[in-house]
Amino acid sequence: MPVTATATQAPSGVQYDIGHGRHQVVITEVGATIRSYTVDGTPILDGFASPDMCDSGRGQVLAPWPNRLGDGTYSYQGRTGRAALDEPDRHNAIHGLVRWLPWHLVSRAQNVLSLGCTLHPQPGYPWRLALVIEYRLGRDGLTVASSVTNLDASPAPFGIGFHPYLMLSSPIDATSLAVPARQHLVTDERGLPTATKPVSGSAFDFAARRWIGDTVLDTAFTDLRRDPDGMARVELDDTAGGRGVTVWMDEHFRYVMVFTGDTVEPVSRRRTSIAVEPMSCPPDALRSGVDLVSLEPRASWNGRWGISPR
Repeated sequence: MPVTATATQAPSGVQYDIGHGRHQVVITEVGATIRSYTVDGTPILDGFASPDMCDSGRGQVLAPWPNRLGDGTYSYQGRTGRAALDEPDRHNAIHGLVRWLPWHLVSRAQNVLSLGCTLHPQPGYPWRLALVIEYRLGRDGLTVASSVTNLDASPAPFGIGFHPYLMLSSPIDATSLAVPARQHLVTDERGLPTATKPVSGSAFDFAARRWIGDTVLDTAFTDLRRDPDGMARVELDDTAGGRGVTVWMDEHFRYVMVFTGDTVEPVSRRRTSIAVEPMSCPPDALRSGVDLVSLEPRASWNGRWGISPR
């Protein structure tokens, strides 16, 4: 399997290519990040170039918590975590601890890549986890399978998410969006949940497909409707360009964050793509305990999601 860059050439480390027919994906050593995804050379994801460092969470794995963690401090069964505040203006820690770590090669083939990472105990997370992410390309697109195992002697709290930015029309105002959710989370000025409300009749109601227009979203949706196969599907379409993409997730992902990119830097990249983020739990779950996974010693959590261009 070819390697397109070395760790000394790219800030994101070794670059791994996988392909299947018209589909090509590049995954990086740092963070097991999806740096790019193209079909027939057309970008599906708004990623980053190999000479650049990842920004705005593009394609990153978010664990052992996704999204925001208020004050970076929490307690669980007698242990306290104190994570660095990497969203200092809001006094939050954000997107976990593994997205800047090197991941090691587990296995690879032409269309499949598995990377692993051991998260050792540290002030921000005093438990030990083993994570393996498998990226697999097929005729229907990209499947991402995650396995997380508790290597600690005590139960470990855990959440995971992913942060792909989808590219169709630019700006995204001309993209139509369907989110199969009955509820959305209301947040305070720090982006932390304060309540759950029905989407029906609100600006957050995308149960029926509609144009994004000037709607601003940095919103977690939940109570997801699922198809007979158990999957929830978020659908994006660009009618003018005739392209569409579906982000699907299994029942282990009970939340999906949708972010219209209104605050990303530089300003020229704002609202040029839309992040659709499968999450196992809501923001701030390590403090609230809402839908937080408790992994017993040696127990594993497994979940799947994917991207299907149409």
